[in-house]
Amino acid sequence: MVNTISKTKTSLKRCLSQASIVHHSTTSAAFVGSNDDILTEILLRLPVKSILRFKSICKHWRLLLTNTHFTHRYDNNNLSKTPSLFVTFARKTIHVPFDMENQNTPPFNRLDFCNDHYGIVAVQSCNGLLLCCSNTSLHTRDYRKYYVFNPTTKQFQVIRSIIGGLRARKAICFMGLAFHQTDRVHFKLVCVRCLKRNEGLFQIQVYSSETRKWKIAIEFFSEREPVFEKGVYWNGAVYWAPIRGRYFCFKIDDEQLQTLPVPEGLVPSKVNTWYFGESRGHLHLILHINRNINGYIVYEMLRDHSGWFVKYQVQLDELMAAFLEIGDPYGLFCDLTVVDVVRGKKEEDTFMVLHSKAKIITYNAHDKNCKLIFTLPKEFSEHFGYKILTNEDFFEDFPCFHRYIETLTSL
Repeated sequence: MVNTISKTKTSLKRCLSQASIVHHSTTSAAFVGSNDDILTEILLRLPVKSILRFKSICKHWRLLLTNTHFTHRYDNNNLSKTPSLFVTFARKTIHVPFDMENQNTPPFNRLDFCNDHYGIVAVQSCNGLLLCCSNTSLHTRDYRKYYVFNPTTKQFQVIRSIIGGLRARKAICFMGLAFHQTDRVHFKLVCVRCLKRNEGLFQIQVYSSETRKWKIAIEFFSEREPVFEKGVYWNGAVYWAPIRGRYFCFKIDDEQLQTLPVPEGLVPSKVNTWYFGESRGHLHLILHINRNINGYIVYEMLRDHSGWFVKYQVQLDELMAAFLEIGDPYGLFCDLTVVDVVRGKKEEDTFMVLHSKAKIITYNAHDKNCKLIFTLPKEFSEHFGYKILTNEDFFEDFPCFHRYIETLTSL
């Protein structure tokens, strides 16, 4: 009888103890769930997949996770992540991660987020957003529609036609996206249209995703040579470094068009632009100069736009030695082009992305390390050439490369 009473007391204590733990756990969970500040700090540390899944838990969580304050903080916390690459050709898109050890599921395999009679192609990428349009030729570009697409959230926005109607749509010579998580909550589009080609007259219009309207920023300006290709958004402006000719930038908020200097000692008419792009707040330029230079010179622009300085120098013999690690260096090197310059969180983590024939390669200029990260399928490699798409010839049979990073920005 005594043993029975003792066992009953022990069992009762155990049950009460477990009930206390459950109650404490339930109370803690309820406390966290009801405190948005604590909940936000926890959610900020989760991967994008979890964030997207948690939006469906309840209305309160969905509002919290789509709030601009949360998405802005989340994107800023994740800017240090290594980006990846989209390679598009003949309406097919392949996702190529730079970090082969931590590969994510491709955000999409085909740009079919909405029904477009001509199909959809990517024109430009800008800090996680893609500017896309109908896959039409120059002869039918008056039917071309433009879209801004977020591959991470699968949201998109259809862009209304520019001011001027059908005639204006036919005369578009550049359309570019301006967006960055730290300085622009709402994206903008910059459109350059030709008013009178024979006289070199152009106009600039700007679209705001906040108002969803176009406005004429510069009524007209004169430029004899076509310069509006390889447009890049950086530091509050869109920059153009044409294959040949003068460099320009359009300051979006001030609505001012300015000419830019070329690297010191060089003449615009005697250099070819091999690469022009932005990475982690830095604007880079690689030129082919009409003199015997044994390698690549990577320039970086000063923050005040006053000039360029040499950031990296890559010698051809160094590249050739690095290519020995992946085999057939001479076959690869003969048609080598620069796809991207990716700045790392640390200086020594910066690398160049190169492509040759069907190979995509990364090269670290600091440790001279060369990695083959991807071999493109046969249907891609058979048509590879020296040309990378610009805004006006993306419909042709050439591969197109776009950098991709994750962003929770809502459209």
